[in-house]
Amino acid sequence: MQRLSFIVFIFIITGIMAGCASKATIRPEEVKALENPTPTNLPDHPIALDTPTLKIVPHDPPAGCPITAPRNHPFVPPTPYDSTGFEGEFWYGSPHLWTVLPTDAIWDALPHNPEGYTQKIFWWSDLFSLKDEPEPELAVTGRRLDGEAPLLRGSRATNAYGGDIGEAMLTGVDFPTLGCWKITGQYKGTELSFVMWVAP
Repeated sequence: MQRLSFIVFIFIITGIMAGCASKATIRPEEVKALENPTPTNLPDHPIALDTPTLKIVPHDPPAGCPITAPRNHPFVPPTPYDSTGFEGEFWYGSPHLWTVLPTDAIWDALPHNPEGYTQKIFWWSDLFSLKDEPEPELAVTGRRLDGEAPLLRGSRATNAYGGDIGEAMLTGVDFPTLGCWKITGQYKGTELSFVMWVAP
């Protein structure tokens, strides 16, 4: 009985293998072409895909960006700020509204979020008193000079205080893109603008 079962098993396996072999050895003449194949009509040249090209932004500002440099705008703030300063930065503005800027006019490696590249800007004024104005009426706007971009987004101004900065106003801004940006602050009838290069 076991011998008969074994023979039946061998017969079944042989049949299966023969079926597989017949499918694997189909001759080319047995393969039929489709009666109505779909035409491809492929062009002789590559297709240009409509995808935006990635523009590489250099780290250093190009000649066409009119950056605000210290040699063109010397300013000494009123006492007690005239005796303080920041390494690699310079005071810029007038007694009614001034700020501190990097000497190379570059803001780089800024934190990035869905709104853009974030920077904090400190502002000072001899008209500002932290005690009397905890939320100063300082408005900050900005636009890109070297290309199309949404306007800069500025937060509502707040106050800041420290032994090195004294009483200051503070705003946060988001640059939608990298590039050459003109930033303008307005406070109590005084306007101050400067140009920065926002780099990778």
